[in-house]
Amino acid sequence: MSTLPFPTAPEPDPQDLERGRLLFAGETEFVKGVVAMSGLPAPDRLEVCFAGRSNVGKSSLINALTGRKGLARASNTPGRTQEINFFTAGEAHYLVDLPGYGFANAPVPVVEKWQRLLKQYLSGRQTLRRAFVLIDARHGVKKVDDEILSLLDSAAVTFQVVLTKADKVKEKERAKVLDQVRTALAKHPAAYPEIVVTSSEKGWGIPTLRTIVATLE
Repeated sequence: MSTLPFPTAPEPDPQDLERGRLLFAGETEFVKGVVAMSGLPAPDRLEVCFAGRSNVGKSSLINALTGRKGLARASNTPGRTQEINFFTAGEAHYLVDLPGYGFANAPVPVVEKWQRLLKQYLSGRQTLRRAFVLIDARHGVKKVDDEILSLLDSAAVTFQVVLTKADKVKEKERAKVLDQVRTALAKHPAAYPEIVVTSSEKGWGIPTLRTIVATLE
């Protein structure tokens, strides 16, 4: 029996699970919002970033990971938030919330500037260990997602897909979406070969994602 390409992430072993719990049980603080490369904090911590199109549930996921409801705030207007937001996790990690992409309700020059910043950050940040790309379980990979995946390929940044809002679809539909995501990922050399299935509302996959962050080196 052949194994599926891009399987869902397995349940972590208890020791690693505890590392993940401890990392996110500590202090998590907002550091700053960055609008230019010159404003980036010193690269003195391991970083992971979170990318996703508008309304994918990025703020909810970051809040669920950290156990702090108001830490990451969603903009009321999709595509309006154009800062790269840095948060500390424990003593040695940064969580980086990238601007939502797609449906940008902003003037074209502003969007272009923001896209340039995103590209510069992804290709130039030596401490960035992994990008988590959030995909809505109700919709799968869309064209705008494929563009960010290609950008991560060209920046040689390992990325891992996190399926969000998995509780919003029935198991049969979720399996179809996972198949579509796997097909899309097959074209991307920077894709990490496991998918994390989550629900911020139900807590599904949150301990696994915490563990992945905590065990990166």
